[in-house]
Amino acid sequence: MIAVVGHRDLAASTSLAAELRHLLERCTTGASVLVRAGAGLPVLVGRAVREAGRKLVVLLPAPAPGPAALPPYDRTAAGELLLLADHVLLLPYDPADRDASVSADEQLIRSCRQVVALWDGSPSDGRDATAHLVAYARARGIPVTVFWPAGALREPGAVSFGTNGPGSRACPAPPAPARLG
Repeated sequence: MIAVVGHRDLAASTSLAAELRHLLERCTTGASVLVRAGAGLPVLVGRAVREAGRKLVVLLPAPAPGPAALPPYDRTAAGELLLLADHVLLLPYDPADRDASVSADEQLIRSCRQVVALWDGSPSDGRDATAHLVAYARARGIPVTVFWPAGALREPGAVSFGTNGPGSRACPAPPAPARLG
């Protein structure tokens, strides 16, 4: 399986759809793609996975028997992901707790053969743990493909992603950031 992680705060003008689909088409043949349910990047990944002809696996929180309620901004996106998904995995974590969500992402990464990270190379901060997840995968010997579209911009508070725009570049490995968090 391929885990996809990355920044949620991309500016709406950032384009990913076609570039991400092409990247996924070039990744390990036949592998399913795994994302944690949420708005923004996970939905874009789900759509790209289906367009690339791959199977989508969606990770949903389940701290009690059955799925947990996602934050309001993630609920519609999770519904679309469930429609796109071939498989759904339930994992006990609280989606409102950043540390629990990072732990869920770590578990997601441990279950995969490859990680695709939509990452600009910045260190992790109090909201975004992408750098930590990249370092976490690399420390376990899991291959990481860093994907950052040309012209991509981050916008604090943004969770939506554009669908049209310039090309991208897939980077084999920028300097590994220190593990934070």
